[in-house]
Amino acid sequence: MTDLTGSGTGSRNAGGVRADYMAQVRRKRMMDGIILIVFIALMTTGFMIADDRNAGGFWDGLHRLFDFPKEVLGEAFEKAADLPAHLLKFLPSLIETINIAAASTLIGTMLGMVLSLLSTRGMAKWPRLIPLFRRIMDIMRAMPEIVIALVLIFVMGGGPVPAMVAIAFHTAGAMGKLFSEVNENASLKPVEGLQSVGASWTQRMWLGVIPQVAPNYFSYGLLRFEVNIRASAILGFVGAGGIGYELRNAMSWGKGQYDEAAAIFILLFVTIVVVDQLSSLVRERLTHGKSEQKFEKASA
Repeated sequence: MTDLTGSGTGSRNAGGVRADYMAQVRRKRMMDGIILIVFIALMTTGFMIADDRNAGGFWDGLHRLFDFPKEVLGEAFEKAADLPAHLLKFLPSLIETINIAAASTLIGTMLGMVLSLLSTRGMAKWPRLIPLFRRIMDIMRAMPEIVIALVLIFVMGGGPVPAMVAIAFHTAGAMGKLFSEVNENASLKPVEGLQSVGASWTQRMWLGVIPQVAPNYFSYGLLRFEVNIRASAILGFVGAGGIGYELRNAMSWGKGQYDEAAAIFILLFVTIVVVDQLSSLVRERLTHGKSEQKFEKASA
């Protein structure tokens, strides 16, 4: 009799668990459906408002979507003999753009590293100021590079320096956020050991934390370098120098200069693809290379 009662109770408990689970599934599906409906409604209304306020309707001009690329490619094919000369002409501007991206990435990454260490629990030099440093990173990350560049161009004039400062400022906030998440996974035992022998905060961070997180720091830095190349090219449109400035000039002249715009597009495309492939290869070696080598040795 006891066994039958126990089995009956177990069946009722299992039925109750199943009913609760199905109720949770139904609630989750209902919430997902509501979120999807809200998302579609926001997208639709936003598109309608933007289309109404635009100078021309989206659907009215949709058939002209490929007119500009067709004109650029057509003129580029007509003047294909001039393409090598254009590539050499704009190569210094491309190098300037890469230099802007490299300098801003280096400066922003170093500043972001310091901010991340100051805003990570267990590592911060001033624990009470952790919220302050996190809000500083939020502000730096929230301000678009183009807004900062426009302000700096107004103060300093056009050139690569405003672009470098603007991109470095935004990079510091973005990298500080990523680095702080990496720091959370670092072991604090080396830090505690260094603190026990009287090491300073800088020594504890440099010897106890950085060796653990350096591969991830470098990987994120390479990824940000790719982003900053595109950002520096875009900032050239507002007078911040580099190849973006040359592209704006070539496009503003209209027909007759589209072959130069095509050469600039080719330079940008090739550069971004090459940098992306190289950085992906380096990141792969940093994150998986050592473990794969150990696995091969162990299997041998």
